[in-house]
Amino acid sequence: MKPAAHPSALRIAQLLHEAGIDTQVVEFEQPTRTSAEAAAAIGCSVAEIAKSIVFRGTESGQAVIVVASGDNRVSEAKVAGQVNEPLARADADFVRTATGYAIGGVAPLGHARPVKLLLDEDLQRFDTVWAAAGTPFSVFPLTPEQLRGLTGVDWADIRQ
Repeated sequence: MKPAAHPSALRIAQLLHEAGIDTQVVEFEQPTRTSAEAAAAIGCSVAEIAKSIVFRGTESGQAVIVVASGDNRVSEAKVAGQVNEPLARADADFVRTATGYAIGGVAPLGHARPVKLLLDEDLQRFDTVWAAAGTPFSVFPLTPEQLRGLTGVDWADIRQ
């Protein structure tokens, strides 16, 4: 683990600083694309990873990002109900265009375009969670309450 150096990770660090969140964005030599990879690199449980799952709203064409506990499967039906539109899978090109990030590095903030965002209520189980910081190699820790305040989104039941 080392301090962030990638431009995308540094941008996330700046956005966090501007939001008043005192945390450090770190990078790893090994990828942290999946919840299991991130948990192994950090030394925490898979559940403490705040993974970003991206869908495409079929009517709006907008990205729908669910920030979920790493041990949860996301219910597409529950998410579709929360955002009031059917969902489709988001391919890698859509994810990059809509969020500005590659799959495995989608941060919960600083998106390229407006997105619909949902937070998994199960993240509240932990004192600290770890979110992607713009690259598949970078993450940052924050409290669930900081995550909620940062995104301005309330908690939702999204678990399958």
